[in-house]
Amino acid sequence: MKLLVGNDDGIFAPGVRALANTLAADHDVTVVCPDRERSATGHGLTIHQPIRAEQVTSIFADQVQAWACSGTPSDCIKLALGALLDSPPDFVLSGINQGPNLGTDVLYSGTVSAAMEGVIEGITSVAFSYASFTDPHFQPAADFAQQFLQQLIEHPLRESMLFNVNVPALPAAQIQGVALTRQGIRRYHDIFEKRIDPRGKTYYWLAGEVMEDLEDKWATDTPILTDVQAMRQNLITITPLQYNLTATSMLNPLLDWLTPFQKRQSVI
Repeated sequence: MKLLVGNDDGIFAPGVRALANTLAADHDVTVVCPDRERSATGHGLTIHQPIRAEQVTSIFADQVQAWACSGTPSDCIKLALGALLDSPPDFVLSGINQGPNLGTDVLYSGTVSAAMEGVIEGITSVAFSYASFTDPHFQPAADFAQQFLQQLIEHPLRESMLFNVNVPALPAAQIQGVALTRQGIRRYHDIFEKRIDPRGKTYYWLAGEVMEDLEDKWATDTPILTDVQAMRQNLITITPLQYNLTATSMLNPLLDWLTPFQKRQSVI
């Protein structure tokens, strides 16, 4: 299989190296990553300056072709699909991210956005994250990525799909299993620390604490756990995502709510 791999931690991050090198044993792997860390950039694109890309050697296994790109995670995937690759990949993979991407994190995550760029182009994509900001032992997550990809190959989906996968920061033997999950709630109590730079100018540094599983106003009767809940149970989480943000449950109620506006327009 032909695989395109990106991330938001940068070309030198150990997570992408573990993922690419593990998959390269069985697949044709091309890596296109930011030339520096671009975490929490969401789905941003570079449109007011040029995007540069340089081939990188000696970081990955010999059979992996790798590029460092000056743009965002989404830029990397767009550039690869539009200019660097001679044919489309079978799958787009992103990660392995240093730190989880759970709940509403997916709205800000460069890791998830890179994978989303693949599915926008009709290619099944997977974002992989490792639930630790410090632990460098990515191999259990890379091994699961290999197993998950094999499942996608052996059991093809009817349509392209984006999966957000989070792996607990534990030895493989201590992981309690795999769960299909729904997106949970992971909000932050934002704190802006006010500081003074050496020139006497004021600046602010965003900090804060995670507030997980607040009131889940989207809760349904489904027994399916949220990704946040499953991670607390030391489960690997697999959450199918989509880029269509339409609030479909509100379409019919809003038709009635908007009726007065429609009547007013017909009079005019």
